[in-house]
Amino acid sequence: MTDITVPADLWEDDSQAVVTAWLVDEGAQVQAGDLLAEIMVAKAQYEITAAAAGKVRIGRQIDDVVSKGDVLGTID
Repeated sequence: MTDITVPADLWEDDSQAVVTAWLVDEGAQVQAGDLLAEIMVAKAQYEITAAAAGKVRIGRQIDDVVSKGDVLGTID
């Protein structure tokens, strides 16, 4: 199992982000590098990509507030 996390190096300060979109559905089969989700912080949109291949399990929903390192879901 691989966690889908908010990367710690996307922005410099301790601002929180908001999950704005999931680009895959629950249970979707993905490959490493596939786009999974988008988050927004301070009017900047960031894309979250898959670190591994497998089936996506969504843990955080659209409009959830997240911080650096938070787990958004998993890839099994």
